[in-house]
Amino acid sequence: MFIKRCPRDKSGKEHVYWQVVESCRTRRGSRHRVVAYLGELSPGEQRGWARLATLLDGRAAAKAHQLALFPEPEQADPVPDQVDVVVQGIRVGQVRDFGDVFLALALWRMLELDTLLEHDLPRGQEEVPWALMACILTIARFLDPSSELHVEDTWYLRTALPELLGVPAEAVTDSRLYRTLDVLLALKSMLQGHLAARQGELFRPRHDFVLYDVTSTYFEGLAEGNRRARRGYSRDHRPDCKQVCIGLVVTPEGFPLGIEVFAGNRGDVTTLEEIVETMEARYGRAERIWVLDRGLVSEANLAFLRERGARYLVGTPKALLRRFEQALLGREWAEVQDGIEVQAHPSPDGTETFLLCRSADRREKERAIHERFVRRIEAGLVRMAGRLERARRRLDRGAAERQVGRLLASNSRAAGAFQVRVEETPDLRGGLRLAWSREPTWEAWAAASEGCYLLRSNVTDLRAADLWRTYTQLTDVEDAFRTEKSELRVRPIWHQLDRRVEAHILFSYLAYALWKTLQAWMERAGLGRGVRTVLEEFARIKAVEVILPTSTGRELRLWCISQPDADQRALLDRLGLVLPRRLRRPTWVTHLQDLDPPCSLDF
Repeated sequence: MFIKRCPRDKSGKEHVYWQVVESCRTRRGSRHRVVAYLGELSPGEQRGWARLATLLDGRAAAKAHQLALFPEPEQADPVPDQVDVVVQGIRVGQVRDFGDVFLALALWRMLELDTLLEHDLPRGQEEVPWALMACILTIARFLDPSSELHVEDTWYLRTALPELLGVPAEAVTDSRLYRTLDVLLALKSMLQGHLAARQGELFRPRHDFVLYDVTSTYFEGLAEGNRRARRGYSRDHRPDCKQVCIGLVVTPEGFPLGIEVFAGNRGDVTTLEEIVETMEARYGRAERIWVLDRGLVSEANLAFLRERGARYLVGTPKALLRRFEQALLGREWAEVQDGIEVQAHPSPDGTETFLLCRSADRREKERAIHERFVRRIEAGLVRMAGRLERARRRLDRGAAERQVGRLLASNSRAAGAFQVRVEETPDLRGGLRLAWSREPTWEAWAAASEGCYLLRSNVTDLRAADLWRTYTQLTDVEDAFRTEKSELRVRPIWHQLDRRVEAHILFSYLAYALWKTLQAWMERAGLGRGVRTVLEEFARIKAVEVILPTSTGRELRLWCISQPDADQRALLDRLGLVLPRRLRRPTWVTHLQDLDPPCSLDF
């Protein structure tokens, strides 16, 4: 139960009426039921209702919401420039997070998202501009990613953003945050184009190569209202949950260029045409090279890229290595890095280049994997052979062969290393014997191909070493996905509606843009790439409420910024940031106990 403000416009003048309402659930969802009509309230009645609310519900958050619901009376006497302070009564009130939100707000303004949204978001009768609500949601996702309810109930109340942005805590409600998701989604394409252009101005990333990959993120709940929520291949190892797939395009430095949401059961290979057309519509059909993992490659996709005049550098299925068996055994390798060797082989028609790569570290890893699976198969065959020998009744040969098949299928990485036979023999009571031998051709191929992989490109004006180095930058997409999932916690998704899910992912994209901007800013300042470390250092800078008793009997409120230590001063100096000494001007304190007594109430 709570007090609700109901403004009405009569003859060009606004009248404010008040109601006592409670939330109740109906077949159509959550609704407000009016308990009592209060009508227009005088200032004394407003203070009485506010005080009653704090007596009925002692939670600090509810107290702040109900008190701030009624406008405070305007102070007829502003704080003078000079006032006598009673030193003995000075005390500290609230302590709020300041340093990290101050840094995040600087990033938001560095990317000029504030001016963009103020200009392009629709303006209506909203109490809080949508641009400010979008800023709050993005900073929350960047610093303390959680639900919109957490932003309203906990996070926003403990930060200095109400003082920095001028948006009071009672204005940041879950319904307003949800509406912000809906409003900003309409600007998705424009936001992505703006961020790419602005980060290009600030850091000059390369756009001749674009890196694309797909990941997935899962839902908590049934997500019945989302047509794209489906079960499919889960990169999060949650096949029990519905999911959506996310396609992300980045520059070689990891700056985001675009993000799209696909159905959870959609194959990666089917998303490429849509992404290429979207990027070309947004940025033009400039000559760029698409760098793709082998999961996105098919002959149809490559033909699609060639038809559009696009160039590509892609991974290939390992089965294609068989075409280069003789080259694997040869010695004409060129070392491009310690432990990395390559060979370039043009295609017969000269339109493509196949780049054969060999990694010493990868060879050791694959050799260990093969040996582990070989030992598993051998141990399984020994156990099965013992069971056949000890059998006391006639066994079915087909059932025994199926057991062998299951054993090899569960260890498929080394299944070709063995020739296994189930033989009938009258010497045993079960009538069956298991015989196996090692396959030398498989062992020879494994020894030659371990640590090798094949790249394919229609780029003919780059050296083999440059092609290899470019392909390895696909790790920037993987790093972006890792940041989205671990640092920005895009998963799991609690929203159930299609548009809310897409908007949730869009705000994660905006938060990732802030993350990459800070990372590039740090690298330029010689601070490395440890974004989380810098955020934790800034988070130790607090805004402190200081209460100053005066000789007049009244008290002043100051919001002061804690002094940074030596490490924090060094960070601020490298980044070129200057902390303010105080937030806003001093104000007089109005105490709850000084308010008029509550009016009499009849229920």
